[in-house]
Amino acid sequence: MSQAAQTATNTAVPEELSTRPLDRYFEIALYLLVLMGFVALASTGDLGLPVLLLAGSAFLFRGFCLLQRRSRLIADSWTNLLTLSYVAFFLADYALISRTFLKATVHLVVFVTLARMFSAKRDRDYYFLAVLSFLMVLAAAVLTVDSMFLASFAGFMLAGVAAFILMEMRYTSGKATIPANSGLNSGSQRLPLALAGATPAIVLLILLGAGAIFFILPRMSAGYLSAYAMRNQLTTGFSERVELGQIGQIQQSQAVVMHVQVDGDREGRFELKLRGLTLNLFDGHAWIDTHGHRNLVPAPDGRFLLWDPDARAGPFRRPGGVAPLHYRVLMEPVGTNIFFLASVPVGLRGGYRQISMDNGGAVFNLDAEHPVSRYEAWSDVSRPDAVELRQAPVSYPKGLAVIYLQLPQLDPRIPALAAQIAGSSSDDYDKATAIETYLRTHFSYTLLLPGTTPRDPLAEFLFVRKRGHCEYFASSMAVMLRTLGIPSRIVNGFRTNEFNDLTSQYVVRESDAHSWVEAYMPGYGWLSFDPTPAGLNPAHTGWARFLLYVDAAQSFWRDWVVNYDTQHQYALGEDVLRSSRESLFRMRRWAQVRYAALLRTVRAGLSSASYSPGRWLMAELLILALLTFAAKGPAIARVIRRQRLANRPETSPGPAAEIWYGRMVQFLERRGWHKPPAHTPAEFVASIGDTALRDDVERFTRHYEWARFGESGKDAQQLPLLYRSIVVATRRERTRRATARN
Repeated sequence: MSQAAQTATNTAVPEELSTRPLDRYFEIALYLLVLMGFVALASTGDLGLPVLLLAGSAFLFRGFCLLQRRSRLIADSWTNLLTLSYVAFFLADYALISRTFLKATVHLVVFVTLARMFSAKRDRDYYFLAVLSFLMVLAAAVLTVDSMFLASFAGFMLAGVAAFILMEMRYTSGKATIPANSGLNSGSQRLPLALAGATPAIVLLILLGAGAIFFILPRMSAGYLSAYAMRNQLTTGFSERVELGQIGQIQQSQAVVMHVQVDGDREGRFELKLRGLTLNLFDGHAWIDTHGHRNLVPAPDGRFLLWDPDARAGPFRRPGGVAPLHYRVLMEPVGTNIFFLASVPVGLRGGYRQISMDNGGAVFNLDAEHPVSRYEAWSDVSRPDAVELRQAPVSYPKGLAVIYLQLPQLDPRIPALAAQIAGSSSDDYDKATAIETYLRTHFSYTLLLPGTTPRDPLAEFLFVRKRGHCEYFASSMAVMLRTLGIPSRIVNGFRTNEFNDLTSQYVVRESDAHSWVEAYMPGYGWLSFDPTPAGLNPAHTGWARFLLYVDAAQSFWRDWVVNYDTQHQYALGEDVLRSSRESLFRMRRWAQVRYAALLRTVRAGLSSASYSPGRWLMAELLILALLTFAAKGPAIARVIRRQRLANRPETSPGPAAEIWYGRMVQFLERRGWHKPPAHTPAEFVASIGDTALRDDVERFTRHYEWARFGESGKDAQQLPLLYRSIVVATRRERTRRATARN
């Protein structure tokens, strides 16, 4: 055959009838790759029942087509039309159905995957399908990470390695000049076995290498990130001297400072104030920290106790028995050694060798080799009852007034305003609450301040501008409290204003820097007040919602890749052990329930059998017959089919001729005429010594060949008659010989 004819022949073969084993194996591996990506996505439980049923049915139908070796592809024009139509549906899905960008995008990826899977004809389509399968696994990783996801991810890796090996083999074979009908191009019986052995071995090596790099070797957060630390506005806002206006300058930036995750909080229920530095001395233009420091010694479990056990009912309990709030903080490299802690800090743990705490409640890291990055803490965020605070006797600890009642020379209008606001309030709590309420309701919040600093910033704020940011509100309240004889101080820190429901973390930015007031309440201690008007929480829609996904990815990368340490190893090991114990308990419980049900069924059966043995005997015989039929069913079906062909040889002359010829040969072999496998029918006829029998066999063989090779139904009908004539003649000859011997 010429080369042109050969090319024409190859082109004329329909696509679904392609017999290249390499192509078929690749299609199966790619299908499994996409299927495992969908299984990983379905395991999250966020696809919804309609999408799960429709997409699952489509995947099953595609697998059935592969088993039947039929492609069932749709035209490119239909694919483009369906894709354009889904764009409009995507907008409706995002606005009305899913109402979230992530779910709507996941639905879009699933639809595009199905459309491409039923239209893939070129190599670029196959590459695109592989990318889409990876996107589905990536989306599943964002939505959840559990045991089902890990199992589907392992299957995804197996299918992925096999698919990419076969992809490279197809590419190489396409470049090679090997004839289409050669042994290499037509496939080999050893290819599936070799692929099945190589793929798990490669995946195992990948997992071992990744495990050694990721889990065994912790990434210790040392000074290598110090070059990226933000040491400008943020550090000056949390130094020992803070000028009025510096916190407002920090609030101009949207850079992320930290992420806070509270145990059990998945809805953002808390409005936390994370205290950083406490300032007690005011000179009219700046607040200064003059508190003394004391070094803390860690407990045996690595925790640092941050309050005096003798001053309360215990280091981790309030007198009422309310458990402290437990949370974790992931700090960005902002270049400060302050631990930001909520309300009244109780304890801290984070792998730091030495920390200190001042008398104002600020906690500092003294471990130069381990900058502040990740730590967990416990804080008392409860607030005392107002009735108890009002009834407490006025009694201050010795020396408290000297530190927290200091005042510079003030505008005389400030003490007068404080006295006017306090009015007839008889206790310190009501006076502080009145000043807090007055500032929140009579003044407005703004970050737009004049470029020049006035001679008296507080008087300018209270009596002229009446607008400012949190520093001016907090400073005004602290100063007015001091004019009333109430010890007070200001705290610079951050407040939680944005919650990422993807990671269950509060995202704290530089714009969330905040100042508030702590006043000393007799009988309780330092109580926080916030005179700054409340702001609006950001709405997580559109672009802001997309930024939350970016923040979630960055947070995961920093927490589990950059800052992966022994604490992460311990937490990960605890999670694995807990999930393993739960899985084993569920399996054991399932086995116990099934065993008990089986035992009850057997006992009921034995009891029933003792009362009606005949019925049980019939049931056993029926079951035995069904088992026998199931075991011998294929053989019985073949016998019935052969008998049907033998009874009606004209319907299928060729197969029927083979059946009757085989019967004839078996009959003659029992009579002593053996046909060697190498002999042709004509040679077998010539080997028969009996002339009459040889003539009958020769006539039978002639009709057999016409029926088998000529598909002659008429000759096939003669074969049963000729066979019976051979049987009758043989028996007659055998009777004659027996009579002659007698």
